[in-house]
Amino acid sequence: MKRRKYCVAMLLAGGQGSRLYSLTTDVAKPAVTFGGKYKIIDFPLSNCVNSYIDTIGVLTQYQPLKLNQYIGNGQPWDLDRNFGGAHILPPYQKKVNTDWYRGTANAIYQNLPFIDQYDPEYVLILSGDHIYKMDYNKMIAVHRKNNADCTIAVLNVSLEEASRFGIMNTNPDGSIYEFEEKPKHPKSTKASMGIYLFNYSVLKKYLTEDDADPSSSNDFGKNIIPNMLKDGLKLYTYDFDGYWKDVGTLDSLWEANMDLLGENPNFNLNDEKWKIYSRNDAYPPQLIKAGATLENSTITEGCVIEGTVINSVLSNNVRVEKGAIVKDCVIFDDVLVEAGAKVEYAIIDSGVTIKKAVKVGAAKEKGAKLTVIAGGLTVKCDVASGTMLEEEN
Repeated sequence: MKRRKYCVAMLLAGGQGSRLYSLTTDVAKPAVTFGGKYKIIDFPLSNCVNSYIDTIGVLTQYQPLKLNQYIGNGQPWDLDRNFGGAHILPPYQKKVNTDWYRGTANAIYQNLPFIDQYDPEYVLILSGDHIYKMDYNKMIAVHRKNNADCTIAVLNVSLEEASRFGIMNTNPDGSIYEFEEKPKHPKSTKASMGIYLFNYSVLKKYLTEDDADPSSSNDFGKNIIPNMLKDGLKLYTYDFDGYWKDVGTLDSLWEANMDLLGENPNFNLNDEKWKIYSRNDAYPPQLIKAGATLENSTITEGCVIEGTVINSVLSNNVRVEKGAIVKDCVIFDDVLVEAGAKVEYAIIDSGVTIKKAVKVGAAKEKGAKLTVIAGGLTVKCDVASGTMLEEEN
């Protein structure tokens, strides 16, 4: 008798993350540090584990080495299973039609053999670049109640923001009658979160037809969902009302880190009922030396604070020397801020040294530019748009 899984999750983690500029020069966006001790991909992985979904395909493509190493055999998330568990799924050479993943739908299509071996009733499609906590079982329950072919998680946004999202227009019962991609004049504020739950038999059929269409963009939002609606299938929304952040831009990444400091009461990583798991090297406990100042900040293992840290998030093994000031910052691991240096309103990438008495960034105020230092480069970013203004050695 063939063994089967109730639900298989497919996690799209191959994006380049170009709007994060130098932070993703040599790492995939899901492998970017978040909250001091985590990577962005820890959130969807942990959501799966907490929702008792234990079979996850992680689809990688752009700069996959560090992400592959980080996930490993899935043990930190309790995903090292004999049947199921976490599996890295890069593009691979086939006898014919070998290609990179050409879009979100094509990426899943190329991995239908992986899904087939588990013969699941449902397939959950997830993105690897969002920060949120969601019980996917609640979404599955709504899907089953509606006898749906596909259920799409949505978040209510303001009417002003709606033009930036894919918008689901629905009937009073939550059934979707129209999908609009970034509409100029939105009819609804139900924004797609890029989280899709499909009956697998339906998904497989539409992915196969989509791959055979040479005019297709091979995208869920542009092709698969509209085609299902056109054919009269039953699509419903799942309304999510928790914390969710797309950290695809420098300013949104900084803002989500700041939310950890208590500015957003809906975002709590200390909830033992919904733990966020991660893989971390073993560092010694942090050390706060006499004369140091530490205010409204979170610091991780291995940090040594001799200077002043205010309203900041520090990752593993960061050292702030005597007389140095760090304020309104997100600092990745293995960073040294030497004596007398001042760093304000900035994201500092792993391994960077801020030399003695150097000033980086400027006070956070209206119209200020977020500064990012990565790989020896300084990036100044317009806060409102996330647009890079200049980059220099």
